[in-house]
Amino acid sequence: MANATRNDLRNVAIVAHVDHGKTTLVDAMLNQTHSFAEHAHVEERAMDSNELEREKGITILAKNTAISYNGVHSNGSPVTINVIDTPGHADFGGEVERGLSMVDGVVLLVDASEGPLPQTRFVLRKALEARMPVILLVNKTDRPDARIDEVVAESQDLLLGLASDLADDVPDLDLDAILDVPVVYASGRNGAASHRKPENGELPDNDDLEPLFEAILQHIPAPTYDDEHPLQAHVTNLDASPFLGRLALLRVFQGTIKKGQTVAWVKHDGSVQNVRVTELFLTKALDRYPAESAGPGDIAVVAGFEDIMIGDTLADPDDVRPLPIIAVDEPAISMTIGTNTSPLVGKVKGHKLTARMVKDRLDRELVGNVSLKIVDIGRPDAWEVQGRGELALAILVEQMRREGYELTVGKPQVVTKQVDGKTHEPFEHLTIDAPEEYLGAITQLLAARKGRMDNMSNHGTGWVRMEFIVPSRGLIGFRTEFMTTTRGTGIANAISHGYDAWAGQIVTRNNGSIVADRAGVVTPFAIIALQERMTFFVNPTEEVYEGMVIGENSRADDMDVNITKEKKLTNMRSSTADTFESMTPSRQLSLEECLEFAREDECVEVTPAAVRIRKVELDATARARAVSRLKKQG
Repeated sequence: MANATRNDLRNVAIVAHVDHGKTTLVDAMLNQTHSFAEHAHVEERAMDSNELEREKGITILAKNTAISYNGVHSNGSPVTINVIDTPGHADFGGEVERGLSMVDGVVLLVDASEGPLPQTRFVLRKALEARMPVILLVNKTDRPDARIDEVVAESQDLLLGLASDLADDVPDLDLDAILDVPVVYASGRNGAASHRKPENGELPDNDDLEPLFEAILQHIPAPTYDDEHPLQAHVTNLDASPFLGRLALLRVFQGTIKKGQTVAWVKHDGSVQNVRVTELFLTKALDRYPAESAGPGDIAVVAGFEDIMIGDTLADPDDVRPLPIIAVDEPAISMTIGTNTSPLVGKVKGHKLTARMVKDRLDRELVGNVSLKIVDIGRPDAWEVQGRGELALAILVEQMRREGYELTVGKPQVVTKQVDGKTHEPFEHLTIDAPEEYLGAITQLLAARKGRMDNMSNHGTGWVRMEFIVPSRGLIGFRTEFMTTTRGTGIANAISHGYDAWAGQIVTRNNGSIVADRAGVVTPFAIIALQERMTFFVNPTEEVYEGMVIGENSRADDMDVNITKEKKLTNMRSSTADTFESMTPSRQLSLEECLEFAREDECVEVTPAAVRIRKVELDATARARAVSRLKKQG
């Protein structure tokens, strides 16, 4: 038994909070190492390959790329740097946990103005738990409001705080190494990095990323392996090909895997099956190329495994040694997703309407998304889907909508637990950056949602940072109200804070709904007559049905209205002819806004052509009966 090292390889994850510049930095690393062909057309943020990622400007799925570095610090022989670009949003934490299982160290990216934010804490904690070395990269040093020294100090405080938290759970944590993190100053958009600190708001004094590559080669350990150990490879991601079927992305820990080789496939339940590897690929830049074999430390893609799952192990058939299954945090938010049951179902031709189609699609999502759970609620046409947060579930619904599914989606709820006979609910650690004049309004907004202020700091720049502990329920529908309160200037970020006792009733919406009382087509005449008292979500000529929510009331209770009323025609000329110029434009709600707006007795109808809010019980008489029954019980 002899330990060996692969010095020609480094596996590193780039982790950061959302919008701190990870994907842009990977672009610069790929361009400076000439990873693309001379005339290849490469989009900005090349790693965000998904249509939704480009639209929203966030990374949703963890992806890998291989950079071949042959610069000043490679000592003459090329080094392959496998880079995992992870999501920065806490709702996609499962992707981060999966990405970290493939690497030997992390580059922690921190914005030179915003500093460490909740997701920074989450990914850093995961990296320290796995005892990974960290390189601190202060990005966007050229921002006019950069405060580099304070951000470095805050990051080191965060490292120290996390290290002391983990001291009991991870006994052999090297505190000296944690506090002695190398710091690189960079501007990812300009492809510049330096070990020397620039002035606030200025670019680094070096015009390439060589200092970053040097830090990676020096501080991220090369993969080590036992040259007599049998094959061990861990499946960390899944993909599909129309020609090869399911593809498994894996990290080889020990031994070598070859094309055509028969390997032992160890499944979740512990059963072992011998399967032949039909194809094997390695990555170069953003492309995969066929290869004959992959050795220890390599991140490879294999085909030939029909229903392989994340966390499975590929091992030597003569000496099977499975690796531990990837553990992810528990889901906190749930949503009921079922078939479309509205009167307008199937209006768009050729779309996916049946319960079997919806269930198959949800099962397919489970294959690649380790942080989702599907719970049977005893109904043939609806299922409870549990995830990390509202955004993760809204992204799933949006993807299904674009694929042509028609769905009914319930209001997001929290996943509760019973601890010692008492109900506990998930809480979030919410960090808010906002101009100081909104301090009172934000505090009032969160107090109504059972939030508790934990910390507040004023940087003297006219902005304050506030930290709150809030029940996850209180944050459902919070973002829209928060953006209105701060006139669009505030930044709010939340991360899981664990479970605590049930906080009591939370009223998140003070205004009632405007509900259509009959089916028909919306008329301008009806809108003009009613718009003084309410805000509408529908436009003239749109089709509506009884029980559909068409607007927001200015008062707390719901109101049924006739939005299809037409003007009676007479042969008398009117001196006050209809003036359509006075018609207020309607509010167009996105899918996330609809989910936030819906109350407990409402749900969201999602079709490829439209997203509508509706009452769960469409019949007005039945709704009135239910309300009076509740009043009698109360």
